[in-house]
Amino acid sequence: MSATQSTISLKSIYVDFREITKARLAVSVVFSSIAGFMLGIYDLHSLDWMVLFKLAVGGYCMVGASNAFNQVIEKDLDALMDRTKNRPVPTGRMSQRTALLVASLLVVIGIALLYTINPKTAMFGAVSIFLYTSVYTPLKTMTSLSVFVGAFPGAIPFMLGWVAATGEFGIEAGTLFLIQFFWQFPHFWAIGWFLYEDYEKAGFFMLPTGKKDKGTALQVILYTVWLILASLLPVLGYTGRFFITPIAAIFVFLLGIWMLFYAVRLYKLRTANAAKTLMLVSVAYITLLQLVYIFDKFLR
Repeated sequence: MSATQSTISLKSIYVDFREITKARLAVSVVFSSIAGFMLGIYDLHSLDWMVLFKLAVGGYCMVGASNAFNQVIEKDLDALMDRTKNRPVPTGRMSQRTALLVASLLVVIGIALLYTINPKTAMFGAVSIFLYTSVYTPLKTMTSLSVFVGAFPGAIPFMLGWVAATGEFGIEAGTLFLIQFFWQFPHFWAIGWFLYEDYEKAGFFMLPTGKKDKGTALQVILYTVWLILASLLPVLGYTGRFFITPIAAIFVFLLGIWMLFYAVRLYKLRTANAAKTLMLVSVAYITLLQLVYIFDKFLR
C-alpha cells in the first residue's frame, strides 16, 4: 500500500468514526458534563484534571456508543432519509459487525473510565446508553412519546458531571437534570419540525401532535416556560450547594426570554425556517446558560 493510499485509508477511518459516533453532538454532550463537573467542585483548587479528563473521554465513549448502536439498529431507516443516507452503515462503508464492535468497545472503555471516577457515574452512564438504545430508539417509529423517553438519557450528562465531582446524587444533581430535561423538548421538537418530511420517510414520530400545527407550537412554548422556571430555581436557595446570585439570575432570565421569543415566533409563523432558527437558538441557549452558572460560581 502506498503512502497516499494509507493516508486516504486513515482519513476515511477517522471520518467514519466521527460520523458513527456523531462527534459534534458527542462533544456538545461532553461540554454539558464538564459544566456539571465545574459546578460540583468546591473551588478551582480542588479541580482534579485527571478526573476531568476521564469524564470527558468516558463521556464521549458513552455518547458515541449510543449513537453507534442507534445507527446499527436504524440502518435501513437511515437509508430512507436524506440527512442520514450517507452514514457509514447505510452506505456499506462500515459493516454492521464492525459498527457493533466499535460500539461495544466504546461501552467497555467508557464504563471503565467512569467507574474509576466513582460507581455512581458509571451507573448513570450505563443507564443513559440503555435508555437511548433499548427504549428511545425503538419507540421513535411507534409514538411521539419517544421524545419524552429520550429526554431522560439526554438530560443525564449535565448532572453526570456533578456526580463525577461529588460522588453524590442529591438536590443539586436533580436540579441540573431537570433543567436539561425541559430543554430537550423545544430543542427536539424544533428539529422534528424542520426535518418533518425527512423523518416522515422513515416513519418517525417526533412532534407531540404528529403535525406541524398550533398544538405542537404551543407545547414548544409551554416547555420553554418550564425550562425558564427550572433554570431560575437555584436563585431561590433551595437547591443545596448549587445556587446562583440575583445578578446571574437576571442573565439566566434574559436568556430564557430570548429563547421564548423564538418559540413564540414559531407559533406565529409555523415555518421550517422558524423551527430551524429556534433549534440553533436552543443550542446557544443551553451553552450560554451553563457558562453563566460557571462564571457566577467562580467570580462571586
